[in-house]
Amino acid sequence: MPQTVFEISTRGQGLYEFTGLVKEWVAERQVDEGLLTLFIRHTSASLLIQENADPEVQTDLRNYFHRLVPPTTDPSMSYLTHTYEGPDDMPAHIKAAMMPVSLQIPVSGRRMVLGTWQGVYVFEHRDAPHRRQVVAHMAGR
Repeated sequence: MPQTVFEISTRGQGLYEFTGLVKEWVAERQVDEGLLTLFIRHTSASLLIQENADPEVQTDLRNYFHRLVPPTTDPSMSYLTHTYEGPDDMPAHIKAAMMPVSLQIPVSGRRMVLGTWQGVYVFEHRDAPHRRQVVAHMAGR
């Protein structure tokens, strides 16, 4: 089967690594050379390939984007009108518009061709826990 859906549970804003799940799925596909595409089915979360060695990188990224796009309770965001689901709602959509919602990763020898310190993450932009769906598609031989 060339496609699957990964369910990633989040606990609020932050980065959630799921490299291991993807690695296992890729190995089972028995594709020696190909291209893996990942796509998140949400408008308030993103996908990232990011360092997975030092957790401070994830903390700094979360803090940077919070500072760049604060909640609507911040006076600098008073121009926003889409606030129905809370002060993190529209800022989450803005962050998702700024970051990737899909990734393409080469596959060689039944393995993702990632760098030594690279991991695959869902970047959750909402405060509340969510179950995020990431569709994976494998093409190759």
